[in-house]
Amino acid sequence: MINKLIQRKSLAPIVWFSIIASILTISIKSAAYYITSSVGFLSDAMESFINLAAGILAFVMLTIAARPPDKEHPFGHDKAEYFSSLIEGVLIVLAAIGIVYAAINRMYHPRQLDELNMGMLLSFLASLINLATSRILLHYGRKHNSITLEADSQHLMTDVWTTVGIIFGILLVKLTNWQLLDPLMAIAVAISIVYTGTKIIIRSTDGLMDTKLSEKELLVIRQILTRYKVEEIDYHALYTRQASSKRFISFHLLFPGDFTIYKAHEISKKIEKEIKAEFPYSDIFIHLEPINDPDAFDDHLS
Repeated sequence: MINKLIQRKSLAPIVWFSIIASILTISIKSAAYYITSSVGFLSDAMESFINLAAGILAFVMLTIAARPPDKEHPFGHDKAEYFSSLIEGVLIVLAAIGIVYAAINRMYHPRQLDELNMGMLLSFLASLINLATSRILLHYGRKHNSITLEADSQHLMTDVWTTVGIIFGILLVKLTNWQLLDPLMAIAVAISIVYTGTKIIIRSTDGLMDTKLSEKELLVIRQILTRYKVEEIDYHALYTRQASSKRFISFHLLFPGDFTIYKAHEISKKIEKEIKAEFPYSDIFIHLEPINDPDAFDDHLS
């Protein structure tokens, strides 16, 4: 567990990389808006402000999540990551509302766009920065099973596609001189952002509600436990839950009545070792029971 906590602390530089990238893209996208007056570019810059806020929040929450268990939090602090991704999802939705407001306002107060070529070039450059940052965050997020980094990566990829859509829309404005396309494209961007934000909110809420492990992971656990049935050892009451990158697994092992406590304990340690080989960052709780005692089946759930 100590090694895992050290690995999680090592994620902080990755988050700082995201924060620096967000500051850089905000500057570039703001410049694109300033020289073009495009509400589409404004919406793109607003989303980068959310990226910056999310990056700072991710750094704080990952620092908290890396703390070891203590007296007040005996199961650790891993769930702090869910608060980070939940707040990020809410911020994304709020940004979309702001974009829609700005777009509708532009519909009622049209404005001629200027320097579109330079604006598109700047936006393309910002998009490349976000693309590279997103791939790095996704790599480390999956490697360390960090929902914070994965949420940040997904948001940045949405930003990339948003920028591509805006550049395409601005290109159409340039070719057709139809100024209404600019706010319409901004509204389309806002709808896409709401979709991404909603997915992040749902996933984070599931985590806070102690969602069980995936069926694929449960199958691995059941396969390990089932192998011991040839030794007349059974199991039931299998409970699991996920807290960001940490898994909690508990179950009852049923042993023949003539097994000694020592022998049952040795086998349970062997089973625990096999499960931890598959799921290294996990807490496993095993309750030993005699298989020939009817009372042992009072809590039989799985």
